[in-house]
Amino acid sequence: MTAWAEHEYDVLIIGAGGAGLRAAIEASSTGARVGVVCKSLLGKAHTVMAEGGMAAAMANVDDRDGWTTHFADTMRGGQYLNNWRMAELHAKEAPDRVNELEAWGAVMDRTPDGRINQRNFGGHRYPRLAHVGDRTGLEMIRTLQDHGIHQGFEVHMEVTVTDLVKDGSRIAGAFAYEREHGRFVFFKARAIVLATGGLGRCYRITSNSWEGTGDGHSLAYHAGAQMRDMEFLQFHPTGMVWPPSVRGILVTEGVRGEGGILKDKDGRRFMFDDIPDAYAHQTADNEEEGWRYIRGDKEARRPPELLTRDHVARCINRQIKSNMGSPNGGVYLDIAWIKEHITDHTGHIKKKLPSMYHQFKELAGVDITEEPMEVGPTVHYAMGGILVDPETQMTTVDGLFAAGECAAGLHGANRLGGNSLSDLIVFGKRAGEYAAKYAVEHGDVHPDMAAVERARLEAEMPFDHPDGENAFSIQNDLQSLMQDNVGIVRTESEMQQAITGIDSLKQRMESCGTGGNRDYNPGWHTALDLKPLLTISEMIARSAESRKESRGAHHREDYPDKDEQEGRLITIIEKADDGGMSLTKQELPPIREDLVAIIEENQKK
Repeated sequence: MTAWAEHEYDVLIIGAGGAGLRAAIEASSTGARVGVVCKSLLGKAHTVMAEGGMAAAMANVDDRDGWTTHFADTMRGGQYLNNWRMAELHAKEAPDRVNELEAWGAVMDRTPDGRINQRNFGGHRYPRLAHVGDRTGLEMIRTLQDHGIHQGFEVHMEVTVTDLVKDGSRIAGAFAYEREHGRFVFFKARAIVLATGGLGRCYRITSNSWEGTGDGHSLAYHAGAQMRDMEFLQFHPTGMVWPPSVRGILVTEGVRGEGGILKDKDGRRFMFDDIPDAYAHQTADNEEEGWRYIRGDKEARRPPELLTRDHVARCINRQIKSNMGSPNGGVYLDIAWIKEHITDHTGHIKKKLPSMYHQFKELAGVDITEEPMEVGPTVHYAMGGILVDPETQMTTVDGLFAAGECAAGLHGANRLGGNSLSDLIVFGKRAGEYAAKYAVEHGDVHPDMAAVERARLEAEMPFDHPDGENAFSIQNDLQSLMQDNVGIVRTESEMQQAITGIDSLKQRMESCGTGGNRDYNPGWHTALDLKPLLTISEMIARSAESRKESRGAHHREDYPDKDEQEGRLITIIEKADDGGMSLTKQELPPIREDLVAIIEENQKK
C-alpha cells in the first residue's frame, strides 16, 4: 500500500463555493483537466450564507444606477484602500455574470415587468442587489453545481489540503487527506486556484461554519505568497445572540434592506444618533423619509440602518457596552413594525425573508412578523487576504491563483453587502480562465516529492503524542484570545497581549496530540486546523497592531481618527527567510485619472 494516492490535473481548484465552482466551470470550458477539492460536501459551501443578494449595477429598479456609481460606492465603502482596478472590473462585469447565472437556470425574484428584481443594501446608493428572497447564495451554488457537473471536472469531497508543494518557484501540487478514513492524497497540478473562503473560526462568535479556518490564507502564506490588509476583518452588525447554541449565526442585511430598524432596550431607534459626515447628505433624518426610501421613492434618503457595516456594528456595540442592549447581550432588530404601512405584513415578510422567518421560528422561538429579533455583531468576512493581480488573480507565487474571500484587494478597508457574491463570479471566472491559460503556456511540473513526504509526516505528528494537549482546548483558548483582544474596538495593549498569547499557543500546538487512528477522528482534524488558525490569527493581530489609525472595519480606541499617510498604505505580510512573519507597508498606486473624476462626480450626488 502506497503512502498516498495520486491525481494529476492541469488546474486544481481548492474550494467549491461560488468562486471555486465558477473557476472550475471556466477552466473546464478551455478543455483543461480540472479537479475540485472541497473540505465538506459539495453544496455545503459558505456561499449559501450570503443571503441578501448579488450587487450588480443592472438598473432594473432605479435607472440612475450604473457601473460608475457602483465603482464609486465600493471605493468609498473601502475607504479608498481598495485595489481600484479590481473595483473597476467588478463594477463593469458584475451585470454580465448575474445575467449568465440566470441563463444557466438561476430563478431570481422579478420586478412587475419581469426583470430581475434588486433591493436596497447598506452603502449602495441605489437598489442594486439581485436576489432570490433571502436565499441568494443557496441559489447561486445550486445553479453553479447544476451547470458545472456537465463540464467534466472531477470533485473530491470531504478532503482537506494541508500543504502546497512547489517545483522551484512554481506551484506544482497539493498534499491533502480524506476526512472520512484519513487516507492521504497528493494532487499534482500545473496551476492551482485557492477559493477556500474565510477565517472566522479563529473567533468565538462568528457567522462562519466549521470549515472557515483560513486554510487558503495559510496555504498561500506558507508557500511564499504575499498577503495584504489582514487587519480589516468585518464584524457583521447582525448575528443571532440567543439561544447560546446559535450565537453568531447570520441575520441577513436583507432584513434592514426590507425595512428592519434597530432599537435599544427602551425601544428607541438609536441609529439616528451617529451619522458620518460622508453620508449625512444621503441619510434620512426621520423615520418617515427612511421608510419612503425602502418603498422606492427616488427623492428619499436611505435609513441610517443601511449605512456601512463597520459603522452599524460599532453603533450596536456601543449600545451593548453602555447597558442599553437587549437582555441577552444584543439589540433589537424589528421588521414587524412595517405593519403600520403594509396590510398583509405577515405575508410580505414571509415572502421577502423566508429563511429568516424559519430561522428565528425554529431556532429561537421568535415570530419575526410579530416581535423583534435580538441581534449583535458577529465575525463575518475578511477583507484582507492573498495579494493577487487584478487582471489574472495570480498570487506572487507562479501558478498559484486565488479568488473570492481568501483573495484581497476589491473591498479595501470595508466590504459593502452584496459585493461578496458578485466578487465570487466575477473573479472566479477570471481565476479559472487565467489558471487554465497558465497551465497550457508553462507545461508540466516536477513536484518536490521530499516536500510531500514532509507534509505527510507533519500530518501524522499528532499521533506521536497520544497523551498530548487537547486540540479543542487550544482552539477554544485561541478563539477567546482573539474575541477579547482583537475585536471590534482595539487597543495597543490588548493586541500585544494577543500576539504574546498566540506565541504561547503555538508552543502548545507542538505537543498537541490525539488518540485512536485516522478513521473518523475529529480530534485529529482539529489538531491539523490549528496551524492555519494560529497563522491567520497572528497575521490579524500583527497587522492590526501596525495600523495606527481607525479606518473602515479597523477601529483603534487609542487612535480613533484617520491618518492621511496611513490611508495611502497597505500592509504586506509574508514569510521571512527565518520562518518568522514579516510586515511591511506599501504605498498604493495612484488611481487612474478618469476613475478619480468618477469618484469626485459621485461625491457631489
